[in-house]
Amino acid sequence: MYTFKKYQKPEILQNHLNLGGENPAEEKIEVTSLYITRNGKPSIPVMGEFHYSRYNRKDWYKELCKMKAGGITLVSTYVFWIYHEESEGVFDFTGDNDLRAFIMECKKAGLEAVIRIGPWAHGECRNGGLPDWLLQKPFKLRENNPEYLKYVRTFYENISQQVQGLFYKDGGNIIAVQLENELTNDAEHLATLKEMAVDCGMIAPIYTVTGWNAVEGARIPVDEVFPVFGGYCDAPWDDHLDQLPPSPHYFFTGMRNDTGIGADLLPQEIEDDGQWRLPYERYPFATCELGGGIQVTHHRRPIIRGMDIYSISLVKIGDGNNLIGYYMYHGGTNKIGKLSTFQESKATGYPNDYPILSYDFQCALSEYGEVREQYRLLNILHLFVQDFQETLAPMTRVEAENSVSREDTTSLRYVMRTDGVSGYVFVNHYQRLTQLQDVRNVVIDTGSVIFPSIDVCGEVSFFMPFRMELSGVVLDYGTVQPLCREGDTYFFAQIPGVTPEYQFSDGQKITAQAGLKSAFQVNGTTVVTLSWDQARYLRRLDGELYIGDGCDLYQSGNEIRSVVDGDFHYWYWNGVGFNLNSIQQSYTAPSITYDNVEQPPFDPKYTEQLHIGGEREIKWQRISVTGSEGFLDIDYFGDVAQIYADEELVADSYYYGDVWRVPARLLDGKECYLAVSEMRNDFYREFEIMNR
Repeated sequence: MYTFKKYQKPEILQNHLNLGGENPAEEKIEVTSLYITRNGKPSIPVMGEFHYSRYNRKDWYKELCKMKAGGITLVSTYVFWIYHEESEGVFDFTGDNDLRAFIMECKKAGLEAVIRIGPWAHGECRNGGLPDWLLQKPFKLRENNPEYLKYVRTFYENISQQVQGLFYKDGGNIIAVQLENELTNDAEHLATLKEMAVDCGMIAPIYTVTGWNAVEGARIPVDEVFPVFGGYCDAPWDDHLDQLPPSPHYFFTGMRNDTGIGADLLPQEIEDDGQWRLPYERYPFATCELGGGIQVTHHRRPIIRGMDIYSISLVKIGDGNNLIGYYMYHGGTNKIGKLSTFQESKATGYPNDYPILSYDFQCALSEYGEVREQYRLLNILHLFVQDFQETLAPMTRVEAENSVSREDTTSLRYVMRTDGVSGYVFVNHYQRLTQLQDVRNVVIDTGSVIFPSIDVCGEVSFFMPFRMELSGVVLDYGTVQPLCREGDTYFFAQIPGVTPEYQFSDGQKITAQAGLKSAFQVNGTTVVTLSWDQARYLRRLDGELYIGDGCDLYQSGNEIRSVVDGDFHYWYWNGVGFNLNSIQQSYTAPSITYDNVEQPPFDPKYTEQLHIGGEREIKWQRISVTGSEGFLDIDYFGDVAQIYADEELVADSYYYGDVWRVPARLLDGKECYLAVSEMRNDFYREFEIMNR
C-alpha cells in the first residue's frame, strides 16, 4: 500500500507582483503565487525554445507549425547581440536575423512569444552572445556601471524598434521578456535591466529571470520579476569523462533550483552572507530550461533517448510545474560571422568546445526539423495540460509517505497533485542509464480513493486520475493516463503493462480494450482508450483530432502534412469515431556516393576543429549527391566530421554514436567533400555503454 502525506490547502497570493498586463480586447494576463491566469482562469503555458537566427527564415513557419502540433503554445528565443551587432555600431536585423518577421511568423502559426533579450545570453554562443568589440572595452560587463549600461541601452533600443506593436498590450503575441541569463548575485542589475527594457518600450505582462546557480536561488529583485528554473538529464559541461551519478530530476523532490546548470561558467567564489533566500512561495513553479535534449561537447557526448526527456517533464508536472518550458525544443545551425565563428569554444575562454555549426541539441525537433521520440512523448503531456489546465494548475503537490534516495533502484517513485478532492497520481519508473527493478502489486491509496493493484514494470512513466469530473460523470479512478477531451468525449491512453480499468462513482466498472474502436458511454459521456503507440501520434490540429499512421502530422495553413516526405495515412476523429484518410505525394529518395581522396582541391577554412586535443589523422572523401529531397545517412566513425560544399563548411558533427542525418538539399548539385578525423579515447562516450 502506497500512501501520501497530508494535503494542505495552499494560500494563493494575488496582485502582489509588479507583473501582468491587458491587451486591447481587455483580455488579461496575471500571475498569482501558484499559477498564471488568463482572464482570471488558471493557465499552464507550454514553452519551447527555437532560435530564429540559427535557422533559415524561409522554413520558420513550417517549423513553428511542427512545434504547435507538438503542443507548444509559447515560443522563446534568444536575441544574440553578436549576431545583430558583430561590428560596433552596425546593426543587422535582416534575413535570418529578422526578429520582427520571426515574431510575426509565430503569430501566423498561432503561437505566443518570449524574447530573451540578454544582454548576456549564453546559449552556447560565442562570448555568451556578447560581441567581441564589447569585451575589449575598458570596463566590467554584466553589472551596473554607466559605461556598460550605455551600450546595453543602445542594444535594447534597437531590439525595441524591431518589435514595436507586437507586444501583448498592442494586440501582439509577445507576452514575456527574459532579462539577462544565469546572473546569480546582482538583484540591482536585474532591476536596472527591467527598468531599461520598459523605458525602451519593451513592455510585457511578464518579465522573467533565471533563478538557478546559487544554493538559495539567484538574488533577484523580488516581486519585479518572475524566476524560472530548469533541469537537464545530463551535464556535458562537466569537466571530467566519468558517468554522472543519478540525476535528481528523475525523483519527485519538489526541487526547483538546480545549482548544476551552467556550473562551468560560475565564478569560483559566490558571496553568500546567509541573508538571502529566494522567496519561492511568492511565485509559481515555472521552468524555462527543462532539457528538450542536450548538446554534445567535445569531451562529453551523451546519447539522448525520448524517455530521458519525457520522464523528467512528467516528474516536474507531478511536482507542481505550472509553466512547462524546454531548452532546446527545436535545434538549429550556428552562423559564421564576418569576423569569427559564433560557437562557444575554449579558444574564446570557455571550458567547452562545441561544433562550429551544429546546434542540434538532440532535442524534440532536430537541427533540420526531423522528429525525435521525445516530441511524440512530450505531446502526450501537452495535450493533457492544454485541455485540463484550469483544474490542474490549482492542484498542489503532496509527497509520498516514504521518500526515495538517489541510490534506490527498487522503491516506487510517486507523488500526487490534488485540490483536496480530485487529482492525479504520478509514477516515474525510469532512470537514465540505470535499470530499475520491477515493482509488483502496487496499491495506491490517495486518502479518498484506493486504486486496484498494478504492476510497474520496465521503463514506464505515467499518471492516473482520481475523482476526475467528466462532463457531469465522476471517474473515481482510472488505471489509464488522461490525454485530452473533445466536447463530451474524453480520450485516455493505456499505460504500458497496465490493464485499462475505469471505476465510476455510480458503481459502474469497465475494463477497456485499447484501440481506435474502444469507445464506450457512461450517462452521455464517451470514453475512448487509445494504445500508447496511438497516443504517440495523436495531434490536435486547428482544434481537430488526428492520429498519424506511424507518421507525425502537422498543419501548415489549411493543409495537413507529414513531417516525413512521401505518402502517408491518418485517422480523423469525426465526433463519433475515426475515419481513415490517405495522402499521396511524390518523393524521390536521394543517393550518395563516396570516393577517397588525399586532399580536397582547395584550402578548407576550419580544419582546426578536426584537430581538437592534438594533431589527428584526417580521412577525406569526395561525395556526390543526386536529389534534393529527404535526408542522407552518413554513417561515419571518428572524432569530428565536416562537410564542405563548393568550398564552404555547410555541416559538422561530433560523433556520439548516432548516424549523422544531413539534408540532401545542402549538397545537391555542389562539389562536396567529407572530412573525418581520427577518434581517440579522450571523451566521455555512451555508445559503448548502450551496446553492452
